Amino acid sequence: MAFTSRSEAARTAILDAVRDLLARKGFAGTTIRAVAAEASVDPSMVMRYYGSKEDLLAAALDVDLHLPDPAQCRPERLGRTLAEHMISRWEGQLADGLILMLLRSASNSRLAAQRYREMFESQVLGLIRAVIGDTPDTARRAGLVAAQAAGVALCRYVLEIPPVAALEGEELAALLAPVLQHYLTGNLTSLPLPSTLDAKT
Repeated sequence: MAFTSRSEAARTAILDAVRDLLARKGFAGTTIRAVAAEASVDPSMVMRYYGSKEDLLAAALDVDLHLPDPAQCRPERLGRTLAEHMISRWEGQLADGLILMLLRSASNSRLAAQRYREMFESQVLGLIRAVIGDTPDTARRAGLVAAQAAGVALCRYVLEIPPVAALEGEELAALLAPVLQHYLTGNLTSLPLPSTLDAKT
């Protein structure tokens, strides 16, 4: 069914309201009535357009990571490219509170966890496949990149572990880049040789 410009504007206002409330108050504070008040519409209009709170949240949580164009990415610099892009999405020019909200909520919300997985599978894995090729290891490499990024984001923005939270964005990107690059193109099968200290114990 085609939407009029007025109804399309209302739908946009509703989605904007949901995203703002989710970023500020999380799932518990994002009720139909709160969304309607934020969007300056009647609650019945929210239900008419989206049917249920779960459908409304699903529409609002369709997050675009705005990942770089694969054609502009070099395999040997992909770790650096991804590290810098992640920092930009967390706290830079492309910052989006919904990404961190999904991370905070994924442990106790089925919908948030599902959306986080979908975001990884449709965007992160797709970019990495396009740049380094689709091999038996590609999905594992992409998963390790996602795990590293999620872990750093959790420690920096949710747990606020002081040494991690205190890093400047550029410094964090520089530290993260070689780790991501190893996951992307390094040897994931051979174990490091025991150190001298290990050999003595």
